[in-house]
Amino acid sequence: MRGKRWLAAYVKMHHEKRVRDKLTALGIENFLPVQNEVRQWSDRKKRVERVLIPMMIFVHVDSVEQRTVLTHPSVLRYLVLRGDHAPTEIPEEQMERFRFMLDYSDQPVSFNPETLQPGKKVKVVRGPLAGLEGELVTIDGKSSVVVRISQLGCATVEVSISMLET
Repeated sequence: MRGKRWLAAYVKMHHEKRVRDKLTALGIENFLPVQNEVRQWSDRKKRVERVLIPMMIFVHVDSVEQRTVLTHPSVLRYLVLRGDHAPTEIPEEQMERFRFMLDYSDQPVSFNPETLQPGKKVKVVRGPLAGLEGELVTIDGKSSVVVRISQLGCATVEVSISMLET
C-alpha cells in the first residue's frame, strides 16, 4: 500500500466548487486553485472566486481514497498520460510551490497549459512571495516567476526583478 500522493481529477464543467465542498465533507484532502477577483457589472461590483484551471481539482489521496473520489457523480476521471494505465502523480514539491504562489501572491496568478521555454532558476527574496523558488521568464515584456506542474503546464505571476535572486 502506497502513501498519499497528489493526483489531478477531471470534473464536469462548472462543478469544481461542488466537488471541492463534497470531498472536504468526506475528509479527503483536496486543492482547487481559485483566485478572488472583482467583477464589474453595469450596476455593481462583486467579488468572485475564479477557478484557475477549469474542469480540474487536485486530490491528495491514498489508494482507498483514490477510488472514493471517483464515486462522486461530477468526477469524470484522473489525469493519465498516454500509454499509462495509472493516474499521473504530481510531485509534492510542485504542488507546495503552486499552493504557496496562489495563497500569498498579491498579483493575479495565471495558468498556461502550453509549455513555456525554460527560464533561469530564481528565488523570490522580498515581498509576499518571499521564499518561492521558480523560473524567471519574460511574458509580453514583463518579468514573471513560473512554477511548472508536470504534465499540466505552468503557473505564472508577475514579479519585479528587484525582488529576485539567482
